[in-house]
Amino acid sequence: MEQRIDPNTQPAYAAGTDPAYIPGLTAPRPAGTPDADQGKTEEPAPEGAAPEDLAAAEAAASGAQDAVDAVDGEKGREEDEKTADGPVFEVSDRRGSITADREGIRFTLDDQEADFRWGEIGAVEVKSPRFGRRFTVTVHMSTNRWFNAEVEAAARSSLKGWAQELDAVLDAYFEE
Repeated sequence: MEQRIDPNTQPAYAAGTDPAYIPGLTAPRPAGTPDADQGKTEEPAPEGAAPEDLAAAEAAASGAQDAVDAVDGEKGREEDEKTADGPVFEVSDRRGSITADREGIRFTLDDQEADFRWGEIGAVEVKSPRFGRRFTVTVHMSTNRWFNAEVEAAARSSLKGWAQELDAVLDAYFEE
């Protein structure tokens, strides 16, 4: 028997999911389509505007953007200083990573990311297998849910060091 894993069919609107559904009519275009948004964001040039006026307006806009970038750069330096104060745990392999710092714990797998703040974490569990190189961290939430991430170590000997580094971060930031 053959099974299709990923059918290439689009879900159809039905009266059960959309009360305004009328068979045979096409669905209206959403309000936030790119064509409609372009008309809203582009302002027509005034009729009597000279090219110099447009260049001056663009220069003023870029100057404002430079000021915003400078403020963001200062904030970035302040955040770097904050994270440099305490211990940080970060391990990764070819697909995923586990990071624990002042903000909380972050799991990354391919293009997906999950952030857990220290206030919402109920418990943290660390598993390093007796045989093998997979380092597993499980975050138990206060809402009876848990999430885990695994990272493969290059050498089995680094697992013990990783567990100690994570314990140092948990001792510094996690309150039981």
